[in-house]
Amino acid sequence: MSWFHDLVNTLLNWIEDLGYFGILIGLMIEVIPSEIVLGYAGYLVSQHSISFVGAVLFGLVGAVAQQWILYAIGRYAGRPFFEKYGKYIKIKPKHLDIAEQWFQRYGDGIVFTARFVPVMRQVISVPAGMARMSFWRFTALTGLASIPWVLLFVYLGRSLGDNWEDIGEKAAPYVQPAILIALALLIAYVVYKVLKRRGKSL
Repeated sequence: MSWFHDLVNTLLNWIEDLGYFGILIGLMIEVIPSEIVLGYAGYLVSQHSISFVGAVLFGLVGAVAQQWILYAIGRYAGRPFFEKYGKYIKIKPKHLDIAEQWFQRYGDGIVFTARFVPVMRQVISVPAGMARMSFWRFTALTGLASIPWVLLFVYLGRSLGDNWEDIGEKAAPYVQPAILIALALLIAYVVYKVLKRRGKSL
């Protein structure tokens, strides 16, 4: 896996050279996980290469822009694109099936709650595009859900400084409770939609 380590180092050097726009582009294409990009952005903040506010702002735009790409592919290319090329961007048909079912059953509000569920946080953008969900509503829900993620990893990266590579270990105590809270919100949202649907049918 030395080649992957070399690739990561090359991309991180590229992000450092480009500064804010490196963070934005790194998150848009996500060749390496977003938590690494954001953690490294936090490290750059600790080195006074960039500001905390700037790192968070460009991190947020990059996170949303990545979902814009998936939304656009879903809207203009549809499911056939993902059946053919999904494996290259880590979107499996079974994940797409679940995301479509969630979206069709519970409405576009699922775009917010699904952002906190591993795997689904990426895939949910596809059925949103296929269903031609309002672009601005999609952007607002995606942006709101991305704020805690971006803030957490930039903050931890800044706090760790030269030890920013330990961010996965340091983030675990925050991420695990966040996932549980997110699942609780998801369940609450689903229950609300089911009860609302039943109320209309009475």
